Amino acid sequence: MKGSDQTHLLDLCRYALSTRPGHTVKVDTHDLDTPGFSTVLALGASIICNKIPGLAPRQRLICQSRPDALIVIGQGAQMGISECQFQFRHGRWNCSALGERTVFGRELKVGSKESAFRYAILSAGVAHAITSACTRGNLSACSCDRDKQGFHGHASGWRWGGCSADIHYGLGFSKVFMDAREIKHSARALMNLHNNEVGRKVLERSMRLECKCHGVSGSCTTRTCWMTLPQFRELGYILKDKYTNAVHVEPVKATRHKRPTFLKIKKSYSYRKPMDTDLVYIEKSPNYCEADPVSGSVGTQGRVCNKTLMHHHNGCDLMCCGRGYNTHQYSRVWQCNCKFFWCCYVKCNTCSERTEVYTCK
Repeated sequence: MKGSDQTHLLDLCRYALSTRPGHTVKVDTHDLDTPGFSTVLALGASIICNKIPGLAPRQRLICQSRPDALIVIGQGAQMGISECQFQFRHGRWNCSALGERTVFGRELKVGSKESAFRYAILSAGVAHAITSACTRGNLSACSCDRDKQGFHGHASGWRWGGCSADIHYGLGFSKVFMDAREIKHSARALMNLHNNEVGRKVLERSMRLECKCHGVSGSCTTRTCWMTLPQFRELGYILKDKYTNAVHVEPVKATRHKRPTFLKIKKSYSYRKPMDTDLVYIEKSPNYCEADPVSGSVGTQGRVCNKTLMHHHNGCDLMCCGRGYNTHQYSRVWQCNCKFFWCCYVKCNTCSERTEVYTCK
């Protein structure tokens, strides 16, 4: 195999697994079909998978056995991180954390509501990306949902057709891969597993039925229908709402081994479990005002805020935690109101604008 091919593969993996804030992953699907790509993946999978930071031992085995899914997993993780950053862009916590950079981004060290959201959105992102790749034919082990073919609902006059997204394959892959991170029997592991499942359930319940009419002169004598994935932004809004209503839980330990066996709602004399669609957390959130290596908080120093909003998350009072803010003045000059005169020149006015930006001290 040529060195250029191996470099190309490493570049693809590096970009697909990048987790820099604001970085968007763009991988041309034609790259997956280039001659020798599968061979390079197979030969280099062991080396690449062992060098990816943040993978659990079982995840490395999955990575090595399914190298064609490696890039898709990275895309799904980045999609989840980007959506997390969008949903919390106006808050003190903006989906950032201190610590080791991994394929799943830098993670908070406390079992807070923010961690709950992050695990759910990442799990949904991997499931969404895998399902989408199956539908496009970019993965060798899956394609369209074969169960949704042929007639269905004769009375309503429609049948399965097209390429329905195989959501069950995507959910199953996400469960095997994402849940493999939890290798300890702890309350945090139970919390993470629960929130992983919430993310997948939200995706499954957001699937849409799309149909196309067939008939003479535009009539709808019969309809062909297929299942499609929702827009990922839709999942972000649903999970953000669940974040707002997240449930505080605590572990119940088995008397024999004294290991946490399940989570219950944190109330005295109650053993009621949270609903399987609730985001759960075991620790209260820090205020995220100051950088703190223990919790993983990066603080709000240098964050842009809005001084005109008094009681808003993005307002300088709340964002800066009472420390005050710095004012930065900028001037911009550009050509405007341009007109073309015959023949042949253009005459423009000069426009200017002064703006102020406020950042937390």
